[in-house]
Amino acid sequence: MTKKRKRQEDFQKVKLKVGKKKPKLENATDTTFKTKAIQIPEQLKEDGVLPTQNRKLNIKDLLSQMHHYSPGVKHNALLGLKELLSQYPFVIDAHLSSIISEVAAVFTDKDSSVRGAAVHLLQFLASKIRAEQIAPFFPLVSAHLSSAMTHISEGIQEDSLKVLDVLLEAYPALLTDRSVILLKNFVELISHQQLSKRLKSRDKLSWMLSVNPNRRVTSQQWRLNVLTRLKKFLQAVVDGSSDTEDEGLQEQKDNSHSVRNPICISWKLHANNQQHIQLFESGGLRPKTNSSFRLRSLTSVMDGAENGLSSAENLKGFIEIIIPLLIECWIEASPAQSAPILGNILESESQQLMHQVLSIIHLLWKLTKRHDETYKMELWLRMNYLVDFKHHFMRHFPYSLQDTVKHKKKDPCKSNRNCMKSSNNIDHLLLNLTLCDIMVSLASTSTLQTDSGWLDMIRKFVTDTLQDGSKLNSKQVNRLLGVTWRLMQIQQNKVATEPLIKAVYTLYQQRNLLFPVRTLLLKFFSRVYQKEDLRTQRIRSRSKVLSRWLAGLPQQLALLGLRNPELSNQLIDIIHSAASRSNKELLQSLQATAAQIYDPLEGTLVLLPAEAQRRLVQLVYFLPCLPASLLACLSRCCIMGRMSSDLAATLIGILHMRSSFAGWKCQVQDNSVNDVDYFSFLFSTLIGFSREELTSLQGIRGKPHISQTQLSPIRLYLTDLDQFLHHWAVTEVICHSLSTIPSQSQCFDILQTGICKYLVGLVVIPDSTAGSVLCAINKLLDQACIISENLHRFLASCCYSLLYFLLTIDREDAEHLQKRDMLWRSCISALALLPRLLRLMLQSLQVSRICREELPVVAQLLRLLMQHGQLRSHMITNEFLVQQIIKDIMTLKSGEVQEQWLTDLHYCFNVYLASHPQTPGPINTVY
Repeated sequence: MTKKRKRQEDFQKVKLKVGKKKPKLENATDTTFKTKAIQIPEQLKEDGVLPTQNRKLNIKDLLSQMHHYSPGVKHNALLGLKELLSQYPFVIDAHLSSIISEVAAVFTDKDSSVRGAAVHLLQFLASKIRAEQIAPFFPLVSAHLSSAMTHISEGIQEDSLKVLDVLLEAYPALLTDRSVILLKNFVELISHQQLSKRLKSRDKLSWMLSVNPNRRVTSQQWRLNVLTRLKKFLQAVVDGSSDTEDEGLQEQKDNSHSVRNPICISWKLHANNQQHIQLFESGGLRPKTNSSFRLRSLTSVMDGAENGLSSAENLKGFIEIIIPLLIECWIEASPAQSAPILGNILESESQQLMHQVLSIIHLLWKLTKRHDETYKMELWLRMNYLVDFKHHFMRHFPYSLQDTVKHKKKDPCKSNRNCMKSSNNIDHLLLNLTLCDIMVSLASTSTLQTDSGWLDMIRKFVTDTLQDGSKLNSKQVNRLLGVTWRLMQIQQNKVATEPLIKAVYTLYQQRNLLFPVRTLLLKFFSRVYQKEDLRTQRIRSRSKVLSRWLAGLPQQLALLGLRNPELSNQLIDIIHSAASRSNKELLQSLQATAAQIYDPLEGTLVLLPAEAQRRLVQLVYFLPCLPASLLACLSRCCIMGRMSSDLAATLIGILHMRSSFAGWKCQVQDNSVNDVDYFSFLFSTLIGFSREELTSLQGIRGKPHISQTQLSPIRLYLTDLDQFLHHWAVTEVICHSLSTIPSQSQCFDILQTGICKYLVGLVVIPDSTAGSVLCAINKLLDQACIISENLHRFLASCCYSLLYFLLTIDREDAEHLQKRDMLWRSCISALALLPRLLRLMLQSLQVSRICREELPVVAQLLRLLMQHGQLRSHMITNEFLVQQIIKDIMTLKSGEVQEQWLTDLHYCFNVYLASHPQTPGPINTVY
């Protein structure tokens, strides 16, 4: 067989027969398979751990959809997130990191609907997440925000401003911590860099406004949107500063008037070393140290490059960039460019842009005053920008709004030129005042001659605005007073300042001023007065307008009453400040209106809260004269209970210091408090009721207001517990004041005369009055005092009436039970000091004249008197009287079964009196 034949046999073709299956190859793959149905019911159930929303998607599912390529899926995921988080707020805390990172990532999404949904979700989250919670993740949010602000897409840039609005509203402090990057982003939104032709090198680039025709809004409207956010951002930077101050009047650093909470000192506690007083060099509650060193914030210590606008160099650098751009914006919107025919009349959009430009410059000026070398910074600003500001800003000053608003009905506010507002509620007056504020900050006393031209324009505008009768809001008045104050500091002679003060006083005299406006005016006048007071220590040349304003404050306080307690507090503080400086005009006016202020029924003293009452009581010390009529009003204020007993004690102490009995070593003011009027005040306050009130009480009969016994001609009127405790506290102070008078015998005679004249002969006497009289007698009585028979009998009747009342109080009567200890001590002390008083009271116990129900009370009284250690000797002296009373009781009870109280009475008499113990010890009496 040949070789060709063998080769063919190796590759023989298999012949297939019809109807036969093809044989399987040796390397054939078996592709057959079998299937079975499986059931997974557990996987179809809802997740038992993570809550879901309506589409059965939990937080993980929704967050995973945020990475989907489809804008619709991402949009629905954002909507689902808001739905889920609103239903289950606790999910936010558990997945805060993932939520923040995913939401921030879509700030730069290409689809506008996704970005809009992200802004709405961020706004919802801002209301749920606190600043301290989001703080660890805020660098990521800030990075995405910066990426959106600098994005090449105009739509993403526009939506980034919406994100910025949300963050500025919710987390201003966190956002301002990254001011370096964000400020540069603001600049890049409205401008672009260009090589300056003046500079030969490329080291420094200048910025110029950019115009993008692809935007949906005009270039001017876009700049307005960006500058509005920049103003909000700078305002947040200013508010977050450590020494934040308000605008206008409050922004000056030499504000000498500020309301401080005074330190309340109790001299009794201080004398007993129970209260320590810390005094500071500059006054106030917090010490102020004059130091050239300033502590850096923790942020600046940790990251020196991230100083932001707190660094003077960074602030200067930003000012150098932004001010030229703002001037370009101003030139575009100025009347010379927009409407040359109208002159200085502005259209609405132009006015808004100009207002934002001035507001940003004003905030930057405020930031410059927060640095140590303020004078150098102001000098640098003047040298670089005063010429441009005068040329562009003051060229058409003052500016007014083009009247395109349709007037409806006649309205005095709308007809006023200062109240005219644009469609965006930006009034031209605030624009002009902001410009004035910027310009006057560049002037000083040394540059007065150079700047006199434009300063006169500002001074005239301010004066006309104050005097034209406009209804101004608080923001306008605040800025207006700030400019006025600065003008007064630049030119401090009376010729220049008096017209400004007069113009402010014209505004102050307007009726129906808003409370914030009135408050600002009061602070301004108070500040001017204190500044003038410091200056006139050497040169006494007070402003007549200021004196007229001070003289009208007490009358305003008296008329204001309770209608506005906050305004009343401010008036009181100013009056107190001027009175402490012995201002003649104010003291005369205060003296004239004192009767209205301290009226016990409708006066300012009794209407205002406790803290204001305390300040008004302190003003009594400064009154030039305290006539009898005023002392009568003050006495009624003390006893009516409309001010606290502690405050009444303070008032009594002040009057004592003004009296001739205070023990002053130096000469006090003559005729400030007459001695007769002073004693009349003490006696009236001690009694606790006026003559008219005591007269009206005489007609009251029966319980529950009257306690009556047949053995005493005096019936007790039972006062309320609050009234009793207040009267008793005042009584203790009165007794202390009486005890400090040098001649005790004469003081006692005066007290005795008053009691005999006004109380002896009355049938009904209040229980607090009876106790107060006994307390005063105990305090003043000494061996030199001679008591009249009428007073003896009156006091004896008071003692028995009080003791009878105390012994007949029901145990369920908790109100009157609290009076028992105080009244009991007064009665026992009087009976122990005056033996004749005890004898007269025992003589009045004629049991034959009383009913049988009163006999146990008399027996209990005798038993308690015999048991009391202080009265033991006096009871032994009156043993015969006591024995006679017991016999009379036995006579009335003869033929009856002897009761326990009668047995106890016999026992006490036999133990304490019949045996005559030589050394009786004190026994605690329980009644």
